[in-house]
Amino acid sequence: MDVNCEECAGCCIDWRAIAPEPSDHERRGPREPLDDTYNLVPLTRDDARALLDAGLADALTPRLWRDEEGVEIDGVSLSAIDGKPAFFLGLRKPRKPVGPFETDPTWLPTCALLDPTTLQCRIHGDETYPTECAEYPGHNLELEHETECERVENSFGGDRLLDGEPPEDLSGFLFGPQVVGQKVFVFPDPERLEGVVARAESGELTAEDRALFTAAAVSSAPGTTTIAEEKFDSALAEAREADSWVGRAIADWEERAGEVGSAAPDPTLAERVENERGAPGTPGWGE
Repeated sequence: MDVNCEECAGCCIDWRAIAPEPSDHERRGPREPLDDTYNLVPLTRDDARALLDAGLADALTPRLWRDEEGVEIDGVSLSAIDGKPAFFLGLRKPRKPVGPFETDPTWLPTCALLDPTTLQCRIHGDETYPTECAEYPGHNLELEHETECERVENSFGGDRLLDGEPPEDLSGFLFGPQVVGQKVFVFPDPERLEGVVARAESGELTAEDRALFTAAAVSSAPGTTTIAEEKFDSALAEAREADSWVGRAIADWEERAGEVGSAAPDPTLAERVENERGAPGTPGWGE
């Protein structure tokens, strides 16, 4: 699988605001996400555990879905399994000044781990690098679904997907019961989410809210809707303590950012916002 990612990062950025045509490819299906984030990468339980252990729990955020046949909390009917709200974890997307596809710098929702200057992932190749990111767009190719690479090509030209064959060592798909506790999780105590769901719907989740979902994910038992309570308590305490460069940089970006799609300063602003807070560097693209 060969892709041309230079000056792209289309799979890491919500670039709808600069797209020549609107896209709703992530909103096709029976359940509507409660959030408005695009290109939210679903993390596995092992991914979440690795990020938690690395002190990066403040980079994580949950996704819940509307479902009229689900469980109601804060007046919102949510997708549920056995009466417990279902969710997955992704990486937060604060607005950053980025110029993908050779465009002018714009405030766009961008993966918390992406360097706005080089448009490269700051943890690429590390043990904490999410499985889905490492294998993208392999699963899309295997299922013959359109990739973000192709969407970028259609919108901005150029060649991004250079090889349409999925890799032979692609990890197996998780379907049906296999996905529960591995990539789709359940929150064990719906009553504990009163107030949390309202904040999720309004895009105002707190650090405590996100820590609750992180703890539920990493303490899940694969193939079941149960959690290990001691692991939940331990993970919650650990997630609450997270104070990484990611969380501190997000707070700074939120104070600085203009409206999505508005003109932004030079992406090298990330040197002050992220690099000086301890963000790992990226190699750049060379010659």
